[in-house]
Amino acid sequence: MKKIEAIIKPFKLDEVKEALHEIGLQGITVTEAKGFGRQKGHTELYRGAEYVVDFLPKVKIELVIEDNLIERAVEAIQQAAHTGRIGDGKIFISPVEEAIRIRTGERGNDAI
Repeated sequence: MKKIEAIIKPFKLDEVKEALHEIGLQGITVTEAKGFGRQKGHTELYRGAEYVVDFLPKVKIELVIEDNLIERAVEAIQQAAHTGRIGDGKIFISPVEEAIRIRTGERGNDAI
């Protein structure tokens, strides 16, 4: 099993969710986040005062899936979240040692 964490632009969430659903993935966790990468924020003007917005709104998607679905899931996220502009986001993949469904006690792939 692997865990995919994807940091994307908020307006791309529905497209990513649909793309993952199309390849048969059902469960995802979504968290609102703030952050910056290479773009390092931007300057805005508010009531005549200029200020720097360091942390931009982002969405973090997390899902745990079987190893054989990783490539399809990553490709789906990449294509759906892509705008071609700076700040499109990142995808991180990590190994998951164990998964346990609390309700039934199922373990491993059965739990996801």
